Amino acid sequence: MSLFWRIFSLNAAVLAVAALLLLFAPVTVSATARAAEAAIVLAGMVVVLIANAALLRVGLAPLARLTRVMTTIDLLRPGTRLAAEGRGEVAALITAFNTMLERLETERATSAARALSAQEAERHRIAQELHDEIGQTLTAVLLDLKRVADTTGTRDELHGAVESTRNSLDELRRIARRLRPGVLEELGLASALRALATEFTTVGLSVRRDVCKDLPELGKDTELVLYRVAQEALTNVARHANAHRADLRLHRDGEILQLTVSDDGRGLRGAPEGAGLRGMRERALLINATLTVGDRNPGTEITLRVHA
Repeated sequence: MSLFWRIFSLNAAVLAVAALLLLFAPVTVSATARAAEAAIVLAGMVVVLIANAALLRVGLAPLARLTRVMTTIDLLRPGTRLAAEGRGEVAALITAFNTMLERLETERATSAARALSAQEAERHRIAQELHDEIGQTLTAVLLDLKRVADTTGTRDELHGAVESTRNSLDELRRIARRLRPGVLEELGLASALRALATEFTTVGLSVRRDVCKDLPELGKDTELVLYRVAQEALTNVARHANAHRADLRLHRDGEILQLTVSDDGRGLRGAPEGAGLRGMRERALLINATLTVGDRNPGTEITLRVHA
């Protein structure tokens, strides 16, 4: 039965009951209604309205649930579906919504994979150019400055320029390493995470690492996602958390590999998720992983769980 005929039949049933009561109930109404008669009619009308409202609420309850799901859906948290309850058009509408949602999640995951793949390729290209072109140029400038200082005897005057060039070269290499994690390609995920923790350890922030040694063999995409999530999480800690200590842990629990980054900073405090967290969620979708973000006391904890 279509939604139209269901609502029509509910209203017709209520009106039919009201008509039968008027025809056969021992109640009369004078030409000029008396107070008792008016009260009876009003009470009957209230009963009719309540019955109609109750029946309509029951009939339209699946649509209300669908509306609530539609207002809270987030494609970065896939898997939310609504049971196809009800009959006729209502069940067909819920089924069509679930099918559309599944298609949107698939298309978003595919497009995000292409975008992130292109982003990694661009990072690789820029890092290569920084290392090969600008890095070599700065190295040549540094050698020339040292040679001039040694031959002209003006070492003290050129010492500042030499140190500035050396610092620029070190910063350039650091940027290139963050753009393209060469240690991940050369030494593996465990060594890359240890190096990442060392890199973020500064005077005001201590990063403790705990990486299990019996890591299973992982695909390149999985290793890259784990590394990038850890990198982005530590970047957020260093920039926004005002923390003194952070913990980077990678543990294996059976077939589940769990990456956890926690800190003792100020926490999220109900703030909306920014581009960094949404980027981590998109990366997690690429390998069918689960990313959770929660508050600690104090600080924040980010957990990524993936099947090994």
